[in-house]
Amino acid sequence: MTFADPTAEGPNWTPIAEEAARATRVLHPEATMPRPTHRRVISIANQKGGVGKTTTAVNLAAALALHGLKVLVIDLDPQGNASTALGVEHRSGTPSVYEVLIGEISIAEAAQVSDQSENLYCVPATIDLAGAEIELVSMANRESRLKEALSVEALDELQPDYVFIDCPPSLGLLTVNALLAGQEVLIPIQCEYYALEGLGQLLRNIELVQAHLNPSLTVSTILLTMYDGRTKLADQVTSEVREHFGETVLTTVIPRSVKVSEAPGFGQTIITYDPGSRGAMCYLDAAREVAERGAGRTT
Repeated sequence: MTFADPTAEGPNWTPIAEEAARATRVLHPEATMPRPTHRRVISIANQKGGVGKTTTAVNLAAALALHGLKVLVIDLDPQGNASTALGVEHRSGTPSVYEVLIGEISIAEAAQVSDQSENLYCVPATIDLAGAEIELVSMANRESRLKEALSVEALDELQPDYVFIDCPPSLGLLTVNALLAGQEVLIPIQCEYYALEGLGQLLRNIELVQAHLNPSLTVSTILLTMYDGRTKLADQVTSEVREHFGETVLTTVIPRSVKVSEAPGFGQTIITYDPGSRGAMCYLDAAREVAERGAGRTT
């Protein structure tokens, strides 16, 4: 299902009026998205930097939250970009995912409500997380600290429909924790030359986790990002990814967009920063696809 633009009718139609109408529908939706058949815990991973992991995590979360679903974002990247985009406090000393990993506090105690939706929660990352991988090495059950923190009982305090874990751009211990904690992996792939570089290594690591630590883990979703329709290369990458991964790839493709890049600088997602923009509409379409799949429906 896609969000169609309003038709250009009447003498008063202008592109600005059309975008305003879209923005109103985004911020004040008439319908909710379907609830998943079970709580979905999804790790958003790709060790290649700059492919849109954080952007995807926060915008899918915001889109789902604005359409009636309760969403928890766990910022597992020491850079804290997801925390910034969701407008939550993440200065040093703030209760964060670091304290959750070392067992000092619960997920519910660390979670903050985003100012963008009452349905949207975030467990922030502070600078303390930067040294967490070194500290975790000497801890018992170092690979499953996040899984233990995301127990059914712990999540029942917040009752999220979706949990998105924003992974750092590496295949280190933090990412392994995320892969153990979730049942699903969502991989953003940019529509550029180096898109598939390193993807094989990520998939091999996922297979290792499946074989030895989390047999129920699946690569459930692939999202193509940073699509530039002016280049043949983008179409070639898109075709290649779809041919190789089939229905795992969402129909929606996220375009390269200045607005999407600007939004975090204002402490917002694109969904609230510029809700009538092409980037916002595409992330809404992607979120609806994710929700439809989670509810056991086909899009």
